[in-house]
Amino acid sequence: MKEFILLMHTDATESEHEADWEGYIGRLIAEGLFQGGSSMGEGQAFRKHGEPAAPTFQLAGYIKIQAENVEAARACLAGNPTYEAGGTVEIRELVES
Repeated sequence: MKEFILLMHTDATESEHEADWEGYIGRLIAEGLFQGGSSMGEGQAFRKHGEPAAPTFQLAGYIKIQAENVEAARACLAGNPTYEAGGTVEIRELVES
């Protein structure tokens, strides 16, 4: 199994229902896919020398999952409150070092 991170953006075109998160996370847990996650607040960007890139303010939270491949990770979007409300969910594979 590979690890992926789902990055939820704040661009939903409809209202998300906070209560839907419990059922969605519960399903991922029941299927043995959920590896953690959190809402994210505002942040700051830093760079040792020079000006940093601007922080990415449109990120609202993340979920870490296990899946066989990106297609299986994409199937996990069903029921995601951000995705269901028309928002962007970015999927990134976590690369082992």
